[in-house]
Amino acid sequence: MEIIIPIKGEVNFKITLDPAVWIFDDRRIDLNTFFTEQQIEKNELEDYTKKMSAHWSREIMEGATLPPTIKTEKKYERTKMLTGTFGIYLKHFLKNAEIKDGAKAVIIETASGEEHSFSLEQADSIIFKYSQDGKPLREDGPVYVLLADGSNLENPIKHVSAVRVD
Repeated sequence: MEIIIPIKGEVNFKITLDPAVWIFDDRRIDLNTFFTEQQIEKNELEDYTKKMSAHWSREIMEGATLPPTIKTEKKYERTKMLTGTFGIYLKHFLKNAEIKDGAKAVIIETASGEEHSFSLEQADSIIFKYSQDGKPLREDGPVYVLLADGSNLENPIKHVSAVRVD
């Protein structure tokens, strides 16, 4: 089984994806809660600005101190990474590949020769599931294709070998 997934076709930059390193990506989604909780789209720059403003104000008023739970939080995060089920949106990688004008569809190719076509709008809701209970999807992976609405949660697209933009 090939673990590298190329993005090819009508893109300015042909890139390859390695799901093994996504566990360290801050854009990862916790799939244990994603389909059960209401999802709110966040503006990352706005969130960062608010957090830094609050932190700056606190340091000015109280002085710089480390919270006593920093070690506990890091330990919890490490445990969560080793036991969690995670995914990541395909749209992040399509943005980096820069889809050319005139492209109309994103095709997911599988190792068995199947092709699953999605419009560019639908492609924004594709999630690549890359780990189950802290383990990579080795047998029928390297990723599963899930839709953000959960419609194919019980029957995801497996054995993904490439992403082609047409």
